[in-house]
Amino acid sequence: MSTTQVQNAIREKYGEIARAAGEASGCCGPTCGCGDPITSNLYSSAETEGLPAAAVNASLGCGNPTALVDLRPGETVLDLGSGGGIDALLSARRVGPEGKVYGLDMTDDMLALARENQRQAGATNVEFLKGTIEAIPLPDDSVDVIISNCVINLSVDKDAVLREAFRVLKPGGRVAVSDIVVRGEVPEAIRRNLELWVGCVAGSLRDDEYLSKLQAAGFEDATVDPWRVYQLEDARAFLTDAGVDVDSIASQVDGRIASAFIRARKPEAKACCGPTCCS
Repeated sequence: MSTTQVQNAIREKYGEIARAAGEASGCCGPTCGCGDPITSNLYSSAETEGLPAAAVNASLGCGNPTALVDLRPGETVLDLGSGGGIDALLSARRVGPEGKVYGLDMTDDMLALARENQRQAGATNVEFLKGTIEAIPLPDDSVDVIISNCVINLSVDKDAVLREAFRVLKPGGRVAVSDIVVRGEVPEAIRRNLELWVGCVAGSLRDDEYLSKLQAAGFEDATVDPWRVYQLEDARAFLTDAGVDVDSIASQVDGRIASAFIRARKPEAKACCGPTCCS
């Protein structure tokens, strides 16, 4: 599948979700992209209290990246694939009015939803940007923390995403990502399924691949920690919804797909001493 095919499918699917996010039933289940059990029970009631309902309804993540990292007042945070804005708004509370949060998304309907949620929340320290996570529209060394929630798996060029993340982070900056990972191999029929790609499964990296790509991009102290492993019956639901022959394939993914916490750090700037540095 080409980058254009995948991005167009993502825009169509997540644009539909954004437009439906204000419905009373909320956005939960296979029609919302990742679907239960992946998206369920990720945020506490204390975290979602005071947030616009549409921000919670449009939450499509597979974890809670804001719980993975110690966000400090005054820091600058970038949320890759910010969707309806829930993680950006939670981050904004923690960095305070002296901090800044950027949300980056490529889907117009999601950006419109996020900006409306921002307005309702009164979050003046948040800015939502249009763009792709493979070409982040921010300068070098401008961000303290990068978060992302079940989005990097959607990219066809994950190396570009991680290189860009490394570029925009300040020296010593941190990555705290929730994402879907594969533990071992999954059938090729799943990898080729566009619906499952849009649904956060087909494009997922193996856990060891994630580590190697982070290291290749320049990160250090990289870890991938699966925390919610999906078993056969979990797989059966999303495979059936995607039109896959469950009985012939589902057993091959039993326990091999998981939500994981991914953390890494950009190295600190090296001290500069000697005539080449100070002349």
